[in-house]
Amino acid sequence: MYSNILRHPGPTPIPKKVELAMAQDMISHRTEEFTKLYRETTERVKTIFGTKQNIMLLPSGGTAALEAAVANTASAGDEVVVVTIGAFGDYFVSICEKHGLHVHKLEKNWGEACTKEELANFLKPLSGIKSVFATYNETSTGILNPVDQLAEAVHENSDALFIVDGVSCIGGAPAEMDKWGIDILVTGSQKAIMLPPGLAFVAVSDRAWKVIEMNDTTVYYLNLLSYREWDAKSMTPNTPAISLIMGLSAVCDLIEEEGGFSKTVERHEVMKNMVREAMRALSIDLLTSDEHASPTLTTICAPKGLDLSDFLTHLKKKYHLDFAGGLGQLQGKVFRFGHMGYCFPSDILQAVSLIEAALQDFSYQFESGAGVKAAQDVFLSSLKK
Repeated sequence: MYSNILRHPGPTPIPKKVELAMAQDMISHRTEEFTKLYRETTERVKTIFGTKQNIMLLPSGGTAALEAAVANTASAGDEVVVVTIGAFGDYFVSICEKHGLHVHKLEKNWGEACTKEELANFLKPLSGIKSVFATYNETSTGILNPVDQLAEAVHENSDALFIVDGVSCIGGAPAEMDKWGIDILVTGSQKAIMLPPGLAFVAVSDRAWKVIEMNDTTVYYLNLLSYREWDAKSMTPNTPAISLIMGLSAVCDLIEEEGGFSKTVERHEVMKNMVREAMRALSIDLLTSDEHASPTLTTICAPKGLDLSDFLTHLKKKYHLDFAGGLGQLQGKVFRFGHMGYCFPSDILQAVSLIEAALQDFSYQFESGAGVKAAQDVFLSSLKK
């Protein structure tokens, strides 16, 4: 039985070093051994977030961290703005509405980013907005929102908190939470951070803590004040995902071995450009423009004349190459090529060559090797810089 080559936008492949770290003997979460692991590891993760704030670890998926950000900062009846550019922006809308918030929805076409001017104009006629929610990297479309500029729009036009979903890019894209003025930044373990699902990360600004302290939340398990209280003791209020935290320590080792987080970001940028140039060489359309293209995944339109479902099934069955399909209104129209975390330029070359092989099986007309050459040219050019 062959293993599939997982090129999804999450979960993503796990490095062997991380697997071995997670296989260590279990320890109690109420011991000095754990508190040392917790404090040292969360300190190292701060670089990935670009913050001096403590990173709190929730034993959950990223969606729970999104809900924690909502439930701890606002109460039923509060007015909030949600910037949605795809399926996961709509998740934020659903969470807010479930908690009884009055949502003002700034909605863009799928495949487009939100600009600072658009958000500023949207906020100007509104008053009393408690929070503005946005997705940094929209997993359904492969768009990287300019959250640094969106933060400026929020702070220049309101007193609202700026809360960001970074689930599908933190660990592979630049993040400067403190510098940019993000008040809450969350992510999950199973994407660019190279871990299995089950661990969520939350960083909170001093400004946001003041709002949380005044907010009358009804949540118990996701109560961030409780997490802050236990974080001061280098612990969590409930049983943490201990093995995943052991793996997280190994992830930090790998980032340091690569030369630091800036090098990790550079690698993701190179892989993004390799995929995009390869698809262009094969005359396959991309959903997004270069300006706002994600460094962690690329959304690729169905090759002309091919049934996308048949093509993806064939790729997986014959070549063991596994991509994710489209979501929502893009289902059946695009596939999503994940290139984040434990992924390298050599993996991109492998995937592109297998895409070419499958295209030949479907009698798709293209110059054999054109995609691989285009991707290789990008990679070799990056080595000269």
